[in-house]
Amino acid sequence: MPVERVRRRIPEATVARLPVYLRILVEQAGEEVECISSEGLAELAGVNAAKVRKDLSYLGSYGTRGVGYEVAFLVYQIRRELGLTHDWPVVIVGAGNLGQALAGYNGFGERGFPVAGIVDIEPGKVGSVIGGVRVRHIDDLQQIVQSRRVSIGVVATPPSAAQDAADRLVRAGVTSILNFAPVVLAVPRGISVRKVDLAVELQILSYYEQRRVGVGLQAVGSNDSTRGASA
Repeated sequence: MPVERVRRRIPEATVARLPVYLRILVEQAGEEVECISSEGLAELAGVNAAKVRKDLSYLGSYGTRGVGYEVAFLVYQIRRELGLTHDWPVVIVGAGNLGQALAGYNGFGERGFPVAGIVDIEPGKVGSVIGGVRVRHIDDLQQIVQSRRVSIGVVATPPSAAQDAADRLVRAGVTSILNFAPVVLAVPRGISVRKVDLAVELQILSYYEQRRVGVGLQAVGSNDSTRGASA
């Protein structure tokens, strides 16, 4: 009797890097690159080659010495591991500026995440069309989720309404939530939440800018000191 191979659980850090590798590999395929080394992929992804090899080993892909990885096959492996072999419809809660921008972004549909619905609570927004999708009242959320088999919801509401939006998504049957509101959501066990906080990302960038400016000032100070010593 054949024994099934036990599928290894992939670490979250590796899962977070797989979409980066996928984007790079798709770009390489578009340039008709057939094979890529771990060093080449690492340089484009901004990580070290050992980490790339470790990450890809979770997919069962080890490359060929002296040749590298076959780009097309690696794209297939990563897409399969990330569940991108079929579409995942999403529903957006909040038809404000952010919700409108997200709904109007064609990249979601192109990458397998078509917008199945947009809901809002304000009568002035209900009935409008954004990105080809008509905004419906939030009371219709459960019907949208069930009829379109939606498992991913996007919270694009003001902070004060984010928890209520998450609660409604969970009650409707959504099991994964992408949260753009700058608040921490409380959800039941088994519900996956990813938080996108633009302010935090900007603060991280400000850290690097501060370091860059500080290094520049230190270099100037060092030069001035040298000139003074030689005067």
